Amino acid sequence: MKLAITSRGTNLDAAVDKRFGRAPHVLIVNPDTLEYDVLDNSENLNAFKGAGINTAVMVSGCGVGVLITGYCGPNAFRTLEAAKIKVSNDARGTVRETIKEYTAGRCRYLDDANVDGHW
Repeated sequence: MKLAITSRGTNLDAAVDKRFGRAPHVLIVNPDTLEYDVLDNSENLNAFKGAGINTAVMVSGCGVGVLITGYCGPNAFRTLEAAKIKVSNDARGTVRETIKEYTAGRCRYLDDANVDGHW
């Protein structure tokens, strides 16, 4: 199963970005092989509204089962939930460190959004 991890950069050693819809990049990672693709999310960085939903739609088309980020608003959360993507807010450190935490079974999943919209 692939992971989506919000990131400030374009490689596994980049810092994670705790903002889902406004993260500059989302890395789509195979946690078993560490192969990854980079989604450019720059279009949503300064969007007036809809950044979370647009990013959720982009991620949902990538075969992802889990999103690891910091904060996920209600509209994005519902979009991800509809796509059967679990959301964890355990992103911290680098993307590589976040993958290690996931593979060690230390990710907790949200039952609902953890910030208001337009955060």
